[in-house]
Amino acid sequence: MVEEIECLADAFEFLQEWPNNRRGPIFDTAFRAWQRAYGQVPISVAREAFAGFARSAKTLEDASAAMPWMTAQKTGRGGVTA
Repeated sequence: MVEEIECLADAFEFLQEWPNNRRGPIFDTAFRAWQRAYGQVPISVAREAFAGFARSAKTLEDASAAMPWMTAQKTGRGGVTA
């Protein structure tokens, strides 16, 4: 499943749902950066901290890599080949 994180609220929801037993120092850093993104640090800092956490948790998908359904050959009926 791919979950898009588009804003601070999405990041907060994702972090809140992260299992307690899988939280650690990198999670804590990302969470603190998220908290500070509301006026204390640039959003880019919070974004990088969140991305670092997601990479360490092996949950970060490369957004520049197109999903197969985005690049698959069209079938001619408006869909793509499965």
